[in-house]
Amino acid sequence: MPAKDTAFGYVFPVVRGIQARREYYTSMCPLRLIPKIFLFDDEEMPAEVRAQRTLNKARVPEIAHYVVDNPDDYVFSALTASIDSNVRFEPLGTSGEASRVGLLHVPMDAKFIVNDGQHRRAAVEVALRDNPDLGDESIAVVFFLDLGLERCQQMFADLNRHAIRPNKSIGVLYDHRDDKAKLARLIVLKSDFFRDIVELERSTLSPRSRKLFTLSAIYSATTELLEKVEVTDRDEAAAIATSFWIEVSKCFPEWKLVRERKMAAGEVRERFIHSHGIVLQALGRVGNALLLESKSDWKKRMSGLQKINWLRSNGSVWEGRAMVGGHVHKGSQNLVLTVNVIKKALNVPLGAEELRTEEALDRRANGRGKQR
Repeated sequence: MPAKDTAFGYVFPVVRGIQARREYYTSMCPLRLIPKIFLFDDEEMPAEVRAQRTLNKARVPEIAHYVVDNPDDYVFSALTASIDSNVRFEPLGTSGEASRVGLLHVPMDAKFIVNDGQHRRAAVEVALRDNPDLGDESIAVVFFLDLGLERCQQMFADLNRHAIRPNKSIGVLYDHRDDKAKLARLIVLKSDFFRDIVELERSTLSPRSRKLFTLSAIYSATTELLEKVEVTDRDEAAAIATSFWIEVSKCFPEWKLVRERKMAAGEVRERFIHSHGIVLQALGRVGNALLLESKSDWKKRMSGLQKINWLRSNGSVWEGRAMVGGHVHKGSQNLVLTVNVIKKALNVPLGAEELRTEEALDRRANGRGKQR
């Protein structure tokens, strides 16, 4: 039985539980009710008197589109809300499991404050405008009894204390909606070269890891590579990308030595810059320029990669570009400046943004020279 708006209040079918010696209730609520009864703290109020963070409105359309575009297989986790009112639980029975299942009676003037899931709640409201039929579907809601602002704020802190966003690599590995994720998996899993040297689950590599790249790095680099490149299907895209990365690998004998277990991956990452994500992404961007210029003769230009000194110790080239203070740095300007090094070696003209960034680097370098 769905939650009902009766003459005296709302009635929710619930299961009663106990946490920290306090009762709480779990119900299944129709989506159409979510925007009507679940409120969000007034974002105009100062943070210290709110029980939630300010809504990030940029996230809401993305979540709403996810629901509307995937009506047969979207997934929503439960909302958590506090009820600012006295409630009455009416069990179905007096003993055993029957005493835990029943109806929760909530007065009409009660306030429902979302403690966790405010972006899902806002996205449901937007999604219902595009597809009203979603209103008959349901979402789990966990109700706690509101014990005041301090308790609500503590609930928010506790609910988010141990929340960890999955790293990008495992997100790419498990995402079957994103065509770019599918392509990255296809390139790695179907490639004899990449399959054994790409870390699929982690987005960072430990010094002792036998892997040379991460799946997230391959994803980002291949996305750069195929930007605006016309392909007929994913198989053609995979063929172009695989061909490109194989051609790149011929210029870096250390990659092959790692695959053949003749050189440690950690040693390559420690000594050379070319196996780091920023360089892979830069290579992808340069490759994109070559593909857009001419799909037929880009391979002839790749030998220029061998002209570059890829040692991390080569500070005259990499410091201020792919590295800052001796550490690899992946800022947007660092990426552009790394692209510039590769483009110059391959005789690819720099774009307007790349020229501006290069000139800014020169001005900074000249300024430091004058200070000395």
